[in-house]
Amino acid sequence: MSSSTTYKYATLDPTVWNKPNPVPVEVIQYVDDAVKSMLPPDNTVVSITPSGSSYWARTAKIETETPEGEEQSFFIKVQCGDYAQKLFTGEYASMRALREAMPDLTPLPVGTGQYASDPDKFFYLCEFREFVEDVPDVEDFSSMIAEMHKRGVSPDGKFGFPVPTYGGRLPMLYPPSDTWEELFTQVMDTTFTVEEESQGVDEDMQALREAIMTKVIPRLLRPMETCGRRLIPRLVHSDLWHGNVAVDVNTGLPVIFDGIALYAHNEYELAPWRPIRHNIGRPYINEYLKHAAVTDPAEDFEDRNLLYCIVREEMRELVNKYPEGYEGWLKEHPEDAGTGPSNGKGLLRL
Repeated sequence: MSSSTTYKYATLDPTVWNKPNPVPVEVIQYVDDAVKSMLPPDNTVVSITPSGSSYWARTAKIETETPEGEEQSFFIKVQCGDYAQKLFTGEYASMRALREAMPDLTPLPVGTGQYASDPDKFFYLCEFREFVEDVPDVEDFSSMIAEMHKRGVSPDGKFGFPVPTYGGRLPMLYPPSDTWEELFTQVMDTTFTVEEESQGVDEDMQALREAIMTKVIPRLLRPMETCGRRLIPRLVHSDLWHGNVAVDVNTGLPVIFDGIALYAHNEYELAPWRPIRHNIGRPYINEYLKHAAVTDPAEDFEDRNLLYCIVREEMRELVNKYPEGYEGWLKEHPEDAGTGPSNGKGLLRL
């Protein structure tokens, strides 16, 4: 977290920047007692200064000094209201899980809590890392993400995540699920519902929704968990576009932040790397696949990737391609008919 960095939500949209920050600047002009209680007890607070940019929160660097006279710095985000408490609780849980799986990739999360001086203010506190906002080396980044997926195995064998997280202001609920198809179907159903509530009823979208839910999702996801195959739920960040990735000034290695973690099909992580508008793109997918084999059926990889980063025209493409859904796949693979979901030992490709 660095003064040279624009925070994820600090977009270039002028309609955003023209709005006043809802969090008073005063909250980062002092170190609240609740924050102090999470700092190393023998450290002395030296200063707090603004660091990074955000239109929805206040962000700052807290400099402290150890008893040995060494500098130890922390990064803090502060926001108002109950939503902030839920947001930071989810972020803290996400970053803890990611840190445990791959320490070199993430700033150490320290804690989250409520200001002692103002119960309407909530904060997230982590290690301060000096970085530059730049895309990381293709090989370093892709290999480290693959390694994180290998290490981050669901502790109970379930897909999902035990703590609600947030994508912006959208709650991301990932209830424990036995199969990836089950969880992804719930996630997509919620996404469609939120879209309809915010944009109004659209008959074309309703038709696409029905086909995606009943035809495309079973067709593309169910074969990965049938016919003796078994997906292992892997820890993913789930929002790894270039706005959530930077390069550590001291090590030159990637740093990831703003996680919306869940245990998922590892290929779900690659969705933000598909759109050509993103700076982390196809070369990163190609490099990743050198370290993590494509999930079987391998011939479905591109369409699964399309499904995971779906927009309207891409939905229509998939709906037109798979009008018969999973049943159509079984017609093409009669030897697999009746095998059903795999609950035994399957093919572990990671």
